[in-house]
This record gives sequence, structure tokens and C-alpha cells, in this order.
Amino acid sequence: VLGALGESDPRPNASLQAIIDVYPDVQEWRCTESLPFSSARKYSGATFSEGDGQTSTWLLGAPDVLLSADDPALAETGRLNEQGLRVLLLARATRDLDHPEVARGARPTALVVLEQRLRPDAADTLRYFAEQDVRAKVISGDNAVSVGAVAAKLGLNGSTVDARRLPAEPDGMAQALDEGTVFGRVTPQQKRDMVGALQSRGHTVAMTGDGVNDVLALKDADIGVAMGSGSEATRAVAQIVLLNNSFSTLPDVVAEGRRVIGNITRVATLFLVKTVYSVLLAVLVVCWQVEYPFLPRHLTLLSTLTIGVPAFFLALAPNHERAQPHFVRRVMRYSVPGGVVAAIATFVTYLIARHHYTGPGALDAETSAATLTLFLISMWVLAIIARPYTWWRLALVAAMGLGFVLVLAVPWLQDFFALQLVGLTMPWIAVGISVVAAAALELLWRWVDRRGSA
Repeated sequence: VLGALGESDPRPNASLQAIIDVYPDVQEWRCTESLPFSSARKYSGATFSEGDGQTSTWLLGAPDVLLSADDPALAETGRLNEQGLRVLLLARATRDLDHPEVARGARPTALVVLEQRLRPDAADTLRYFAEQDVRAKVISGDNAVSVGAVAAKLGLNGSTVDARRLPAEPDGMAQALDEGTVFGRVTPQQKRDMVGALQSRGHTVAMTGDGVNDVLALKDADIGVAMGSGSEATRAVAQIVLLNNSFSTLPDVVAEGRRVIGNITRVATLFLVKTVYSVLLAVLVVCWQVEYPFLPRHLTLLSTLTIGVPAFFLALAPNHERAQPHFVRRVMRYSVPGGVVAAIATFVTYLIARHHYTGPGALDAETSAATLTLFLISMWVLAIIARPYTWWRLALVAAMGLGFVLVLAVPWLQDFFALQLVGLTMPWIAVGISVVAAAALELLWRWVDRRGSA
């Protein structure tokens, strides 16, 4: 019977394929009518014409669906489910296959027990997501006890819930999802409702699946992940398809996504700070009717040490920070205050230097003082953006600072970049203004962070 059932289904699922591999088809039996497996029904079936001319109808599916609640066979299936085994019931139906209640009165014939092999990297994958503050929920159409036992082997502890007892209203379902970890006997519509219930609580939901019963949930999830061996419909609606069918690929996917989003945020902030202070300095120069405080070679030095070289390394570096929404808002929230503070502090230093220096060489001394101020503030911006610190990020910031010191220390570099720090008073005034501006930036950005987290 099992061999004939396997032959009757043109698209067997993983469970039926395992049965086909063990029980070959019986040529004497011919399928006259078939009922494909459905996640809603939890069973499949077929009617056969036997060699002697008689017909028989057989069902294969969930024991707790095909059997009545008081059937003694359920006790045996319960013990098997507690071991993490998948148990199917083979039953002979007394009604026609097209009858709406074909399962009622079916006579149990055999239990088909399937061992569920766990991927060796599954536990490590779930452990990674737990460390990244990502909560994993197992939702399956299988028996809740069996699914819970498998999840426990992977170290996924938590309560196990039979989805047939879940509340239908979104608030109640969301509460149950927050409290539970493993859910069995979940219907396709319930999977979709679960995604919506979690989203209603403000969660970002990623859904993985491979069957047609997962299509609705994959489509509604924020991130739909399908297996390469899954159905065409599943692959069509998913944003990500795992061609190697390995769930362990997802940590690499998450790491790459976080690297791209986090690093682009850093680099964009770095560049926009320069854009803001450049525009504001141009406006201030026009309003005060004074010369622009920088030569092109000053801007080349500043851009190289505080933006160009650091941005190259920051853009390519690993980044495990959790991605956050509202990219443009977050970048502008940091770059605008940073650019405004840098521009005002630099322009104040420039105006003071114009009054301090007189005579020949005053222009070079004025622009050098302004360059020193802007460099120190830009370095503090870089130091803030490079957080949280690692050894190479600290080395990067330190190397850029040493690069500027090298330019000041080597005479021919100092001449090439037209940097002349004349006297002690004005350079120290520039340093003092830079320290005040850096402190203001630190306080301002911390305040912005608190508002953003609130």
C-alpha cells in the first residue's frame, strides 16, 4: 500500500519520498483517483484497483487528525513523538475519496515512523541568531510534541504550542507568539497570521520555507527566504533563495547585509559632514566678505586624511552591528550637526587669526590655523563614527593623526601643503576651539542617540 501511495503522487514531499525509497511500487495495483497532501487536511490519499478487480481507498497522514481522540493508537504515537520522530498513520477509508468526510471512520492499519535527521550545523546557526538578539520561532505543520522534541535537541528551549489551540484574534495570537517558541499543527493561513501578528508588535520578521503552504507567510514577511529545492511558487515570492538548501548560509547573509548597511551609514555620514561644512563655510565667507580660508591643497590634505583613506577601510571592514531602519534620517541626524559645528568653529578660528596676524605671510598663517582647527574637529568626527572601537579602527584613527603630524614635521611637505603655524598663541587658540567643538559634538551626538533610541 505504501509503495502504491508513493507512485500515485507525482510530486511527493520529503516524507513521502522517504517512504518511496524504502517501499517500491506494486505493479498489480493501479491508481484510479488520488488526493494530494494538503497542509490544511494533514493527510493524502488514493483509490486503487487491485489485481483481483476490487478497489480500496487508503489515507496517509497525521494520526491525531485521522484518529478519534480516544483511539488507543494515539498513546503509541505520543511516545514516538516525544522522541522527536515523525509518525504517520496508514488507514483504510470506508468512504469514497471525494467524500467531504472521507477520514471519518477510517480503520488504522499501520504507523509509519520517520527519523528526522538534523543538520550538523543547525544548532550553531540558531546559536548565532540568539547571540545577535534574533528570536527564532519554529512553526510546522507536524505534531507539536515531535517538533518540540527536535527543537530541544538543537538547544532551542521554550514552550511548545499546538496551533489548533491558538486564539484567532491578532492580539491574542501575538501574545502567544511572544510566549511560545515551537508551534505544531500550523495551517498555511495561520503561518500568514503569525507573521502579521509579530509585525503588529513592531518586530521585523524573516520567514524561511520550502513548500506551497509557506507561500502566503513568505510573501507577507519582511524577508522571505526560500530553499532552492522548494516549490516554484515559494521561490517566486521569496526575496532570498538559498541555492544550497542550507539554513547555515543565513548567518553569512545577515553578516553581509549588516556590513553593507552599517558601513554605508558610516561612510555616508563622513562624506555628508564635509558637504555640510563646505556649504556653510561658503555661505559665511560670502556674508562676511572675506577670502575663503582654504587653498585647494589644504582641502586635498583634509579630505585625504579625514575622509578618503578612512572611508576606504571603513567601507570594506566587517561590521556585526544590527541594521536599523530610516537610513537617510539617521545619516542626516549626525552629519548636519557635525557639519554645522565644524564650519562655525573653523570660521571663528579664521576670523580670530585674521585679527591676530598682520604683515607679510599673514594669509598663510590664517589659513593654516583654520586648517588645523578643521582637521582636529574632523578627526573627532572620524573617531566618533569609527565606534565601537577595535584595534584596527584605533590604528586607523591614529595613523591619520600621525599623517598630519608628519606633514607639519617635514619641511618640504609643510611647504607643499602651505602650512605655517606661526607663533604659539594662535595655534593653541585653534586647538582650544577644536576641543570645545569636539566636546559639543560629543554631547550633541549622544543626545541624538538617546532621542533615536527612545
